[in-house]
Amino acid sequence: MTRKLKHLLGIAALSIVLASSANAQDVHFSQFYETPLFMNPSNAGFFNGDIRAIVNYRNQWASIGNPYTTSMFSVDGRIFKNKINKVLLGAGLTVFTDKAGKSEFGTTQVLGALTAIVKLSDKHKLSAGFNGGFAQKGIKNSDLQWGNQYDNTSGTFNSSFDPNEGNALLTENTSYADFGGGISWSFNTRPSNMTANDRISADFGIELFHLNQPNQKFYLNNVETLHSKLVIHGKTYIGIKNTTLAIIPTFLMYQQKSLQEIIVGSMLRYTLSEESKYTGFIKESAVLVGGHYRLGDAFISSIYFEVSSFSVGISYDFTLSDLATSAGSTGGIEISLRFINSNPFKNKSGGSMY
Repeated sequence: MTRKLKHLLGIAALSIVLASSANAQDVHFSQFYETPLFMNPSNAGFFNGDIRAIVNYRNQWASIGNPYTTSMFSVDGRIFKNKINKVLLGAGLTVFTDKAGKSEFGTTQVLGALTAIVKLSDKHKLSAGFNGGFAQKGIKNSDLQWGNQYDNTSGTFNSSFDPNEGNALLTENTSYADFGGGISWSFNTRPSNMTANDRISADFGIELFHLNQPNQKFYLNNVETLHSKLVIHGKTYIGIKNTTLAIIPTFLMYQQKSLQEIIVGSMLRYTLSEESKYTGFIKESAVLVGGHYRLGDAFISSIYFEVSSFSVGISYDFTLSDLATSAGSTGGIEISLRFINSNPFKNKSGGSMY
C-alpha cells in the first residue's frame, strides 16, 4: 500500500509539472539578481565592469527522491567600449537546463541578447535590449508507472497493463524559437567627498518574454501556447553614512497569463575590508545576509561573500505553502558563482553587483 501510494504521489507531482508547463509557467531562481540576463536582456553589459560570467544551480525538493534541478550559465559584456553616437553596445549569452521529477521533464534553452546603453546624465543611464534563441523540451516516459498498471488482485505493478491515459504523452523532444525585449534604468549618486559605502543607487526594469508566444507540444494530439511573461524588477542600494553597512531592498514580479509570482525582501551588506589604494594587495571584500519572501510560497534565506572580482551566494527556500507536506517540509537550495572583470570595486561609483 505504501509503495502504491508513493507512485500515485509521483504521478500527482508529474501532473503538477505538466499542468504548470501547459499554462506556460517558466522556471525561476530565488537569487534573481544573480540571473541578470534571465531576468531582463537589457541587463547585458549594463553593469560596472567589462565582462561578467555567472553560474547558477538550484536543487528543489530533494526529499522526494527525484528533485527538480536547474542549472544556468550566462556571460555578458560590452562589445564596443567606444561610444557610437553616444550609445554603448552590450551583448550576452544565456544557457540553462531544467529537469523535473522521475519523468525528467526538461527544458534546455539558449538565448542571445543585444543591448543599447545610453548615458542620460552623470547619475542616470538607460538600457534597451532584446533576446532571441531556441528552446527544447522533452519527457522520459519509460520510467513512469501509472495507477492503471497495478494489479488490483495482487497489488503489484505490471508494465504490460495499458496505462489508459487517453491522450498519450509525447515521447519525442519538441523545439521552438523564443524572443523577448526589455528596458532598464539605473540611478547612482555619490559625491566625491563620500566613501564608497555612502552612495545611493537604484535600478528598475521591465521585460516581456515570449513575445512570439511559441507553440509547444506535450501530448500527441494537443498543442499548447507558451504565453508571454511580464517581468518587473527593482533594487536600491542605501549606504549608511559613517558605517560599513548598506541596506539593499529588492523586488521581483512575474505575470504569465493567470500565474503570478512576487518576491520582496532585503539584504544587509557589511564591508569586511577596502581595497588598498597604493599596493592593491588588499582586496575589497564584503558579506551580505538577508531574506526574501515569495508570496504564498516560501521564505528565502541568503548569504553572499564578495572578494574583489568574485562572489559566491548560497540561499535556501523554506517552503511555507501546502506543498511543504508533500515535499517533506523541505525546500530548495541554490548556489551562484560570479566573476566580473575588471574588478567592480575599482570604480567606486558603481560598487559591487549590489
